[in-house]
Amino acid sequence: MLDFIDIFLHLDSYLGSIIQEYGIWTYAILFIIIFLETGIVVTPFLPGDSLIFIAATFAGIGVLNPLWLFLIVAAAAILGDTVNYWIGYNVGPRVFHKKSRYFKMEHLERAQKFFKKHGPKTIVIARFLPIIRTFAPFVAGISKMDYKRFLTYNVLGGVFWVGLFVSLGYFFGNMPIVRENFTAVIVIIILASLIPPGYDYIQHRRKKAIEK
Repeated sequence: MLDFIDIFLHLDSYLGSIIQEYGIWTYAILFIIIFLETGIVVTPFLPGDSLIFIAATFAGIGVLNPLWLFLIVAAAAILGDTVNYWIGYNVGPRVFHKKSRYFKMEHLERAQKFFKKHGPKTIVIARFLPIIRTFAPFVAGISKMDYKRFLTYNVLGGVFWVGLFVSLGYFFGNMPIVRENFTAVIVIIILASLIPPGYDYIQHRRKKAIEK
């Protein structure tokens, strides 16, 4: 667990090592990570926002190509949501139960509640919310949302999400104040992305407590 936290807090060092060792294959590694984070319901813990931001900082110093980075990561995000949608469409909630170690019913319920509240635009909004980002397309599949409609929001969300963090990392990631406080920046990105789902969770717990 501590090793995993260390990777999150020092993503820049780990990604730098990957770039040095694997070169152009770094794009494939980034594709796989983002695809798994968005496309497989058992891997919502993988880095998303912070990884894209840090990869873009390397693009800012010419180590990675910003256009290729954007295209490859956006493709991974869109394909990941597409696969997740069809998993939800075909498998549904059968894999979720309270005693499941990997498929947490509480995560599914939170995503369903969020989807019910915000409708189809959830597919776009959820891109910026860890865990919900992974479960939103799954819930869309369970709900049998029209695929063409889902695909439209999927592409819009994927392009906007990746484009935003690539732009932030590329233009601001190498500013001295950011480079000197990189770990703090990563923590801020993670915490900022956790605020909306955290608030929603607290509200959910309060509502349950009142009902009891």
